[in-house]
Amino acid sequence: MISIDSLSKSFGASVLFQNASFKINRRERVGLVGRNGHGKTTLFRILSGQEDADSGNLAIPKNYRIGYVKQEMNFTENTVLEEGKKGLPEDVASLYWKVEKILFGLGFDDEDLKRSPKDLSGGFQVRLNLTKELLSEPDLLLLDEPTNYLDITSIRWIKGFLNQWPREVFIITHDRGFMDSIVTHVLGIHRQKVRKISGNTEKYYMQIAQEEEIHEKTRINEDKRRKEIEVFVTRFRAKARLAGMVQSRVKTLSKLTPSEKLEKFKNLDFSFRSKLFSGKILGRIEDLAFGYIPSYQLISDFNLTIGPTDRICVIGRNGAGKTTLLKLLGGVMSPDKGRIDYHHDITPGYFEQTNVKTLDGDKSIEDEILYTSPDLDRQAARNICGAMLFEGDSALKKIAVLSGGEKSRVMLGKLLCKPINLLLLDEPSNHFDMESCDALLSAIDQFNGAVVMVTHNEMFLHAIADRLIVFKDDTVSVFEGDYQQFLNIDGWGDNITPDLSVKNEADCSKPDKLTKREIRRLRSAIIVERGKVLKSLERKIDELERIIDANEIYLQELNGNMQSATEKNDGRLITDLSQKLHQCQFEIDRDFEEFEVLSVSVESKRSAFDLKLLELDEAGC
Repeated sequence: MISIDSLSKSFGASVLFQNASFKINRRERVGLVGRNGHGKTTLFRILSGQEDADSGNLAIPKNYRIGYVKQEMNFTENTVLEEGKKGLPEDVASLYWKVEKILFGLGFDDEDLKRSPKDLSGGFQVRLNLTKELLSEPDLLLLDEPTNYLDITSIRWIKGFLNQWPREVFIITHDRGFMDSIVTHVLGIHRQKVRKISGNTEKYYMQIAQEEEIHEKTRINEDKRRKEIEVFVTRFRAKARLAGMVQSRVKTLSKLTPSEKLEKFKNLDFSFRSKLFSGKILGRIEDLAFGYIPSYQLISDFNLTIGPTDRICVIGRNGAGKTTLLKLLGGVMSPDKGRIDYHHDITPGYFEQTNVKTLDGDKSIEDEILYTSPDLDRQAARNICGAMLFEGDSALKKIAVLSGGEKSRVMLGKLLCKPINLLLLDEPSNHFDMESCDALLSAIDQFNGAVVMVTHNEMFLHAIADRLIVFKDDTVSVFEGDYQQFLNIDGWGDNITPDLSVKNEADCSKPDKLTKREIRRLRSAIIVERGKVLKSLERKIDELERIIDANEIYLQELNGNMQSATEKNDGRLITDLSQKLHQCQFEIDRDFEEFEVLSVSVESKRSAFDLKLLELDEAGC
């Protein structure tokens, strides 16, 4: 357990957080959330001893070891396996199978284990560092964006690994679904304050929203009361018989401390421009084949029909051919065999992470957007810059000085320059924080065209996909169903979650373990039961939302009528409206309370079902 008391950190005039106090208790798995640039990684660096706080205390027990996955690469061994062994503690240095289990779980194969670490790609070098840190079995494991560079099967593996981790975990990730599936607590940096709650990110953000709404309502009421007192004092200050009342109100006024209006944070807020498409078939892919070398076909005999509003997600391991397929669909590469025929009225928009290299470092953000389309004027380009959070003079920044996340936003902004009816997206959520991921998800959902997207983010898959292109077992196929149906029927064959105990292999050979068929049947039963239990509660929540929205509109109308009645000095109408206002506000407050209770109940029941599913997966060992 570690304890942090009154920790503060600034860079120049920019305060990241101040007077932060919290504890990380035994076996807690804590998710760290906050906007980009608000101090998450800085807090990790302070905990790991790589950076000093401005003030405050950090209490760490004696012999308590903190593990932090290093981004720098300093490999000394000749093979991946030998380098991985360096992570094993001395007392278990001979248990090489532990090294292999983690390496295989993170996507390495037998041939990779024999390669030099220096020959690995950057993504696999990061995985090797992660392997060494996991093997070293620290008391507190600090993970900063561990899903970066991981494919979907590796993400699912490390999710199972961390859920079985017997000590403490502190994690930063933009993947909200991944975080919520692991953490027991959420620690947030918000408005330079740090708070920790028990639960997931949804509960954390709901509490923040509720508190800020209460703060704003209180501030408005206080301002209104202050103005009323000021009017009274000004009006009756000269009247001797009211001197006592005036003086009392002057004292009251001096005690009223104005509440500051909360700064409104800027979020990505955009939508793709949709081009009308009246046909029934947007495109056909027939007998598609492609390989980088003649002796091996990465894609072969692939067929697909794309409808005008399809939501198709491309899934599979890294290196299987997902990005290659998207490049073929986007016309960036040509197939060895087969045809890709699009309707003549198709206008595609293509987003790929590596395309940031095509940006001109000497151009400003505004000019890069402006010259994307000849139909765009400078004001429209400025509007797109603003939607991508490059407001005012920041739109004049040179491309060369931008971070990876900012360049991704520029690439996304270029897709907004013209109406399109086909979106081709390759890992669009990389480098985005949670708020930006939410905005992107909303924009994709509202787009009135077809979407073909490569992603490893399971939250995106559950929310968007109605069809899947699956790269698995050296083949590529089309799955006609959503992602949950894919997991129920086919899945990744990853029901075995990693156990680092020595008895792991013996336990897995027990004859009474569940078969894959039994697990799928039981999973289906649990999912059906979950639907029945949650559906009625969710229906009540939806109904309450509708009633609250209607009452708030009615309340606004009553306030307008009250203002008119006050101007006319209509006492009778004022009395009637006051009663209606009071009753309407009472009903809104009552419904909000019920809404909160139901929301907590839904979350609790959903978590219980998720736990059942996790236990079922573990039983498949």
